[in-house]
Amino acid sequence: MKKNENTSYSGATIISVLLHAALFGGLLWGADFTKVSHQPAGQSIEAVVIDPSVVNEQARKIRQQRDEAKRQESDRLRRLEQQADQLEKQREQEEKRLRELRAEKLAAEKEAREAETERKRISEARKKEAEEQRKAKEATRIAQEKSAAAEAERQRKVAEQLKAEEAAKKAEAERVRAEQERKKAEAERERQLAEKKRAEEEARKAEETRKRKLAEQKKAEEAARKAEAARVEAERKAEAARKKQAEQEAALNELFSGLESESANRGSARGRQIADEVAEWSGRFVGIIQQNWRVDQSMDGQKCRLNLKLAPDGLLIDVSTLSGSSALCRSAIASVQKVSKFPMPSDTDVVAKLRDLNLNFER
Repeated sequence: MKKNENTSYSGATIISVLLHAALFGGLLWGADFTKVSHQPAGQSIEAVVIDPSVVNEQARKIRQQRDEAKRQESDRLRRLEQQADQLEKQREQEEKRLRELRAEKLAAEKEAREAETERKRISEARKKEAEEQRKAKEATRIAQEKSAAAEAERQRKVAEQLKAEEAAKKAEAERVRAEQERKKAEAERERQLAEKKRAEEEARKAEETRKRKLAEQKKAEEAARKAEAARVEAERKAEAARKKQAEQEAALNELFSGLESESANRGSARGRQIADEVAEWSGRFVGIIQQNWRVDQSMDGQKCRLNLKLAPDGLLIDVSTLSGSSALCRSAIASVQKVSKFPMPSDTDVVAKLRDLNLNFER
């Protein structure tokens, strides 16, 4: 893009040089070199007369060439603005995606917290299971001790067989109960172990989801940053192009102003009259435009210079920025477009001046 801008600027400079050369060549071509000789007191005087119609014709041709160059530059600037708008829409889409990813990240973090809570619950259950196993072992040990004591009692009291058998039955029943409690505790331990594995798997999946969404968020943030940088660069280039165009317009206007001033001096009083009326009508146009002008405090101290192209009946053909603040110029252009048609004087010479008019606006 920068290479295209440099080429455009070089082309505009070459065109400007050629226009100046054509103008001065036309002046020399249309000049009427006539020698007028007077010889009082032995002196000789030579005078050169330049035909004003030749000057005006050359100036008109240069204006047409300048307008064509300006139209081409305006098309290029419009394309730059469209590119900036497209980049702005892309940036907004990336910001929307970023907000969605942040919401997903919060949800993933919530799931991770819930998984951590479940893990702690399972850990507590494991502690409880270990305590129950310890109690079951202790009960088994006690049952075994009771069984051994019962067996010893049975052997010692052979004579008291019935009583010993009864004691053995009680000891056996206690052993069976203890064994049942042990099996029950083992089953509970296995169930809790399975729950622990399931919770750990869920926590692992939640962590993987969180990492994936975090990576997507970083990617979206990088894309949004690049889109914003591209949009800023496009705006900078468009502003530089507008300033370059304004400088070229100012140089050509200065040249034309000098030529028109020379032609106006030839017209003497008529030229001053036309200039006064153009100034008066320009002031009226500014007043009409300001009636619809919407500005805010952020524009205070800013300036703008616009060029208006009008039809003979005052109908607005085109309005463009010559120089100044982009925000203030956009506001002023919108106000001009609301007017659409301007009143025009009856003097055709004044109308001709007003059809291509530069206006200054200031806050």
